[in-house]
Amino acid sequence: MKSLLCSLLLVASSLLVTTSMKVHAQAPLALDPGLGITTIPLYDTPPPGAANDPADQPTLTVFVPQPGRGRGSAIIVAPGGAYLGLASNLEGRQVADWFTVRGFTAFILKYRKGPQNLFPIPLQDGQRAIRLVRSLAQKYSFAQDRVGIIGFSAGGHLAASTATLFDQDPPASSDSVDQLSARPDFVVLGYPWLNAMEPAQGKEITYCSVTSGVTAAQCAAFMTAYTPKLHVTSRTPPTFIYSTTDDKTVPIRASVEYYEAMVKAGAPVEMHLFGHGNHGSGLGMGDAALDLWPMLLEQWLRDLGLLTQPSNLSPAH
Repeated sequence: MKSLLCSLLLVASSLLVTTSMKVHAQAPLALDPGLGITTIPLYDTPPPGAANDPADQPTLTVFVPQPGRGRGSAIIVAPGGAYLGLASNLEGRQVADWFTVRGFTAFILKYRKGPQNLFPIPLQDGQRAIRLVRSLAQKYSFAQDRVGIIGFSAGGHLAASTATLFDQDPPASSDSVDQLSARPDFVVLGYPWLNAMEPAQGKEITYCSVTSGVTAAQCAAFMTAYTPKLHVTSRTPPTFIYSTTDDKTVPIRASVEYYEAMVKAGAPVEMHLFGHGNHGSGLGMGDAALDLWPMLLEQWLRDLGLLTQPSNLSPAH
């Protein structure tokens, strides 16, 4: 299992995207008009709990649909990487492109990670991302009540955490962004690491086992505070879950237990489990079976009305 974890981290490291930046007022950090890509800081002041490392500052990278093809919906993409790295290509750029083709404005979230950014810092970044994207609805011509989040592996844990812990008081801030709702309107979880904060069963990896410097007391507190299934309510947003039965990194029971918690709470949920497939499969990676799951996701999005332009918005992209 250690070798498997090492392989996972090597993949995450190889896909890691870093951005040199100066943090200020959500001004663009990088812009390529031809590609329609902009990167903006997540905070307009030093982030809460900041480690004062410019390379560690959280951002959103914005991908817009083709002009005239916007459908009035937005999605935040949270790549995985065991809270140590970010698979920003496989579980970031490729996913953002898939959504923009379907008329979404997509935002890849570079959230803080590593032992210098212990929970709740990644969650704070996830909640801030929901609020900031909601504040950008008019600028990018999508509806404020059509802001979702998709997360893979550790990013799936982060996405599920934002979906279940949005009722916390807003930050004590004069920033108008922080007064907006942090509740995502819909959630997509790809092979999510939903048992990240739970004690390991057998050789399973956990947040505490891969993150150095975490005390036993912190681990116990994290389990109670940040295990998503413990915080599911009827207000948990509509959720789509994809996973594989023989995932060797994240046990299938983590997804099943979250699904069952949502069903018990009366929260809308749809789950698709495939018999075989490695952890970290992204959008399918060419596997004849796994390539089907984005098709199922597209139908789910259509059923929610997210692929149809709202009558009060024009496709201005």
